[in-house]
Parts: sequence; C-alpha cells; structure tokens
Amino acid sequence: MTGKILLFVPLLILIGCNQKKTNVPKFPEFEIGVVSDCQYCNCDSSGARFYRESPARLGHAVKILNEHPLDYTIHLGDFIDRGFKSFDSVTPIWKGLKSEKYHVLGNHDFSVVDSLKPLVFEKMDIEDRYYSIIKNKWRFIVLDGNDLSVHGALTPAKKQQTDSLYQLLSDKNKSNLKSWNGGLSMEQLLWVENELNMAAANNERVGFYCHFPTLAESDSHNLWNYEQLLTLIDTYECVKFYFNGHNHAGGYVEKNGVHYLNFKGMVETKDSTSFATVAFRKDSLFVKGYGRELSRSLKIR
Repeated sequence: MTGKILLFVPLLILIGCNQKKTNVPKFPEFEIGVVSDCQYCNCDSSGARFYRESPARLGHAVKILNEHPLDYTIHLGDFIDRGFKSFDSVTPIWKGLKSEKYHVLGNHDFSVVDSLKPLVFEKMDIEDRYYSIIKNKWRFIVLDGNDLSVHGALTPAKKQQTDSLYQLLSDKNKSNLKSWNGGLSMEQLLWVENELNMAAANNERVGFYCHFPTLAESDSHNLWNYEQLLTLIDTYECVKFYFNGHNHAGGYVEKNGVHYLNFKGMVETKDSTSFATVAFRKDSLFVKGYGRELSRSLKIR
C-alpha cells in the first residue's frame, strides 16, 4: 500500500469549493447530540475507567438529549469495552433517544470473539462500515478507522492490506503504530475523495466523524495513515470540522480553519459524565458540554 494517494480535483470542483461568499447558500440552523466512548462492560473499574457506571451515564445523557430538538445523535465509537453481551445492556438505552441516531465504529466494538465480529454491525444498526449523512446543506462523512486494523479487518484482503500498511509504517517508526489504533484502506480514501467532490459540487459544508483522531496535540492515538487523510482535508475548503473520540482525555486543534475536536470519553468519569450538544449556526458551531466535556464556540471559516 502506498503512502500517498493521487488527488484528481477538476478545476470546476475547485471553483465550487472556493466560491465567493455571496454565492454560498444559506444554511439552516439545527442541533445534534454527541456521545463518545460509553465503553460498557460488566467489569471492575480499572484506573480511571468505570465500566459498570456507563449504562446509568448513558441513560442520563439520553434524558438530557431528549429535551433538545435534535436532528440526530451520534456516538463516536467504543460503545462497549468488550464482550458481545455488553451490547444488550446499552443498546436499549440508546434506542430511547427520540432523535435519529448513528454509530461510528470503535476499536473496542470489535472486542468480541472472532466468530461474532461479523454480527457487530447488525447489533449496532450499521449497514455500511463507512457512510455519509446528508442534511441541511451539510455532508457528514462517517469514517471507519478499523477498516485496516488488528481487531477489525475481517476479510483476507483487508487483513493482507493491514499487514502491508503496518509493515510500511513500522519502517518509519511511527508513534501511533499501536494495535489499538487502525487505518483507512485505499478504497475508503478514494470514497472519501468522491464524497468531498460531491460536497464541493453541491455547495455543501463537510464535517467528519471518526473514532480515531487524525490531528491532535499528540500523534499516539491517531489513525495509522492519518497523513493521507490530512492531505485530502487540506485540499478542500468545504471541510469545517473533524470530530472523534478514542483519546478519553479529549483535546482540540485547529488547522487552516478546520476544527479537530476530540470528545472526552464517557467511561472515564468517576462522579460525572461526558457528552454534548452541538448547535449549527450560519457562521459558528456552539458546543454545549455536559460533565467533563467543555463548552466551545467554533467559528466556521
């Protein structure tokens, strides 16, 4: 697997992405809910992770989120910590949300016996491992950072691609080359490029959701081949944000007007919680944090 992908961006697409502000359509105002790393299992607490508290915390979050007129709610990965039966404890709570709801695949969501891994998608109500949500002149691109990974590569072809990428990065001594991280296949990267081209042509704004960071203060939790994805993101002015979980401590980086926000992990809260609502306005995103999650105002470029 090569370290770079070729970018073919027609002149027309670039014009669509860089139109004058007077030509940008009005964007409706709406609000979403965001939860990350519920990470439940019927396990004793370990360090700062309080696994058995997650159902109660998720239930509290659902109650609060249901008080808002949300267009949808998204969970940014690691819905469970381990064990296929763990889904049965938190899925009914999640289904109590009044809004539409979506899942991002996390590495721990595949912490089940190999024979049950193909059933994870149905259990999480995921039809495609990566997909897009198109609403209100926005295109939300949901990535699968487990596409190439030790835990989530399920086909012989993807396992071979995982080995190739892992070996390539091993030669470069990358700090994020951990077994609990993962990468994007060339197939997924090309799909992302196509999604971005369609967004540009349709004058849509773009936001990314992934379990793994692609830009952070430290590289240790990043996607294995995050540099390839950053190459794509940097090419398109349509991209406004990238939301992820995985690093329970959270974090925030801004680059070229794109907001890279790592939401804190719900499981890593002893006496509190962690989730948020995000209000989409004409020129800003307003994050209202609950518990450990910080409130922020993010200017849309």
